[in-house]
Amino acid sequence: MSLLIAGSIATDHLMTFQGRFADSLVVEQLDKISLSFLVDGLEIRRGGVAPNICFGLGMLGLRPVLVGAAGEDFADYRSWLERHGVDCGSVHISSTQHTARFVCTTDSSQAQFASFYAGAMSEARNVELAPIAARVGEPDLVLVGADDPEAMQRHTEECRQRGYPFIADPSQQLAFSQGEPIRGLIDGATYLFSNEYESHMIEQKTGWSPDEVRARVGTQVTTLGKDGVRISGRDRETLEIPAVPGVRAVEPTGVGDAFRAGFLAALHWGVDLEQAAQVGCTLAAYVVETVGTQEYTFTRAGFVDRVREAYGDAAGDAIAPHLS
Repeated sequence: MSLLIAGSIATDHLMTFQGRFADSLVVEQLDKISLSFLVDGLEIRRGGVAPNICFGLGMLGLRPVLVGAAGEDFADYRSWLERHGVDCGSVHISSTQHTARFVCTTDSSQAQFASFYAGAMSEARNVELAPIAARVGEPDLVLVGADDPEAMQRHTEECRQRGYPFIADPSQQLAFSQGEPIRGLIDGATYLFSNEYESHMIEQKTGWSPDEVRARVGTQVTTLGKDGVRISGRDRETLEIPAVPGVRAVEPTGVGDAFRAGFLAALHWGVDLEQAAQVGCTLAAYVVETVGTQEYTFTRAGFVDRVREAYGDAAGDAIAPHLS
């Protein structure tokens, strides 16, 4: 299975605030907001939705193709990803801009304030998928994740024109997009990924009802945080899969990306959607227990054991041959 993962490539600057943002907000004065929070820690980590997903796929034994744009400061990051099984041969390198930056502060209730500097990401619109397919083979799936908006539109349209099955995963860009561009990113997708809040935003901005959204995509996968994931579609019964129990949450950044990686790896293995979601939830548990989006580790045997503990022997037996 050839997987092209398109999306932002960035460095994460992660900070923690021991209080609650909500305690400092005056609802009646939000139009005049001016706040500063004294943070206790700073972690500088590798990030960006596309590398995060690719890293997880590599940890599970696949070799995904990273599609995106970075700066000349990407050299060390490239080496890290390649050591973890990621094909970086099609990353566009800007000669003038730095790799994008994500700056995020998380409070004691896991609420977050974040800013994103695009930098070289703006050049992702210059990337064409066809030359990548000529190099690695026609893709079985192209994930179009949060990226330069023009790049997202271009990748999606190229997938339609060339017949590449694609996954719509607009996530963070939903807040900055209007209805027509969002409709263009979603219509005809094989899979649509979002969290629950984003699913409501999709409906609000597109004007589509939940049934109308599902009529335009093959399968809708909605993550529900600590409550797991919901899978629905035009011609399938809705599934609700619980999250891994007993998780000790440390930092939530990158959890959704890890879920996507686990889910896609399991699709590659040929297991059913319920088991794919269980693999996704298990990989997500490793990330939420770790600071940083690519700092988690596990043995493949240990991963299978964790699936067994969370979802039973049948779930573990289904994936064990693929991680032996």
